[in-house]
Amino acid sequence: MGIIKSKIVRLVGYLSFLMIMSSPMIFSSFAQATTTSCGGVQCVTQSTTGPGGVVNACSTNYCLNASLGDTGIGNSSSANYQAYAGYTTTADPYIELVTPNSITNVGVLDSLSTKYATAQFSVRSYLASGYTVINGSSAPSALSNGITHYLSTPSTPTASAVGTEQFGINLAANTVPASIGAVPQQLPSNSYSYGTAAAGYNTSNLYKYAQGDTIAQSSSSSGYTTYTVSYIFNISSVTPSGFYNFTHTLIATGYY
Repeated sequence: MGIIKSKIVRLVGYLSFLMIMSSPMIFSSFAQATTTSCGGVQCVTQSTTGPGGVVNACSTNYCLNASLGDTGIGNSSSANYQAYAGYTTTADPYIELVTPNSITNVGVLDSLSTKYATAQFSVRSYLASGYTVINGSSAPSALSNGITHYLSTPSTPTASAVGTEQFGINLAANTVPASIGAVPQQLPSNSYSYGTAAAGYNTSNLYKYAQGDTIAQSSSSSGYTTYTVSYIFNISSVTPSGFYNFTHTLIATGYY
C-alpha cells in the first residue's frame, strides 16, 4: 500500500503545577488531542499492491494484520511527497503526544535553595515531514495583594542562581542544581526515532523559559522520543508570597 498525503495535526498536552511560596508545589499532567482539517487539500491517496495479505482479520478476542512476499517495504520520499510501501501499511497519518498522569510535591520554596522537579512526555509521528513541541503557557503566577505576579524567566539559557527569582526549564541531563533530567531517549533506538531538544533547551545546567518557544522537534517521521523536562524554581527575599500555579501547556504539531 502506498500513501500520499498533506495534513496538519496538532495535539495539546498539559503539565500542571500548584505551589505556595514557602509551601509545597504539586505536579500533575494529562493530554488531549485536536486535529485540524485539511481544507481543499487531498489528504490521503492510496493504492494497494503486493502478492497477498490480510488486514484486520479478527476473532472475538484477537486481530491480525499479515502480509506475504512484499517485494518492497518502508519509507520513501521526495521534497513534496512521502510513501510507505507494504501490504498492511496504514493509510492514517498521525502524531501522538503522551504525558504521564502523576503528582509530584516539590516542597517548600525559599530564597536559600533551588527547588526542582522533572516531568516526561513522549512524541511519535507517522507519515510526517516533522513535528515541533512548543511552550504554550506563561510562567508560574500568584495573586498577591490583588496583583498577579509572574516568576521571572531567563530569556536566554542561564545557570541556576540561588536567591534570584528565576523559573526555567531544559530538556538535558544536568548536574546543577542536582542530578536531574536526561537527554531525549529514542525508542526503540535512534535507527527509528529522531526527536531532539531544541536549541536553548538542550544544554546541561542552563535553563530558560519563554512562552511560544519550540522546545522539542523532529525533521521527519519518528518513533517514540521520550523527553525529560527539568524545572527549576528560585525565589528572592522580595518575591511576593502567594499561592502560585503553573500549567505547562505543550503544543505538538505534526507537519504532513
